[in-house]
Amino acid sequence: MSRPSIQRPDLHGPFPEHIAIVMDGNGRWARGRGKPRVAGHRAGVQTVRAITTACARMGVGSLTLYAFSVENWQRPSSEVRTLMRLLRVFLWRERATLMENGVRLKCIGRLQDLPARALKTLRETEDLTANNDGMVLRLALSYGSRSEIADGLAAVARDAVAGKLDPKAIDEETLRGYLYDPETPDPDLIIRTGGDLRLSNFLLWQASYAELFVTDLCWPDFSEEALLEAFRAFAQRQRRFGGLPPEEQEHGAAPDPTAEQLSKAPKTSSSRTQP
Repeated sequence: MSRPSIQRPDLHGPFPEHIAIVMDGNGRWARGRGKPRVAGHRAGVQTVRAITTACARMGVGSLTLYAFSVENWQRPSSEVRTLMRLLRVFLWRERATLMENGVRLKCIGRLQDLPARALKTLRETEDLTANNDGMVLRLALSYGSRSEIADGLAAVARDAVAGKLDPKAIDEETLRGYLYDPETPDPDLIIRTGGDLRLSNFLLWQASYAELFVTDLCWPDFSEEALLEAFRAFAQRQRRFGGLPPEEQEHGAAPDPTAEQLSKAPKTSSSRTQP
């Protein structure tokens, strides 16, 4: 199914094609209201629905949501069961909306560790939306970037031992091909809610040149206007990818100093004995 008409905002700058979000703060949101953690998770599901729909409408190419990390299995079993149940309910209830918006669902992570019922619902929803040609919604489930890289390296090693790979030919692109979803481009913008200044083991390989935007808003309070604020901040960034900014590319970098200039440079003195 095709996506509906796109309503891309005018940012007066580049638009992020792939957005990844660390959805943090559900527990703090609930605690601040005197409610149990599960209330925060339920409110967070509503935000997932709203932000997914907004991104699809604005023409985002890919949206990756950090839904459940490999470390989250350490949480109380009752909370884990609740999160898995919320996942099943969300996927079941949102199928019609995903189809209406032309959204294709993909999931990354150690999915084999998910409960059987959750995995079944997930696979069914992936199959149902497989032919949609709008935004790709990627849920990172039982996901950790270190696990992803370790799993990829293990697969590379197996293929090298089996003679399918020449060890001398292995490079970055080789390893990328063994990550969970090598076809999806790296994120342009990573948004983190909840105010913490860290990536939390999320897309470490793919985040090399992503722009970061952190908001103090907890995930249940993250709105479409907050999303647009992140987009506007992104539009003002200058992405260099290790190169020079455009103005320096035009005029060239400053020339290396001559021997005469170096000889006239001030000497630094120190009372300490130099090694």
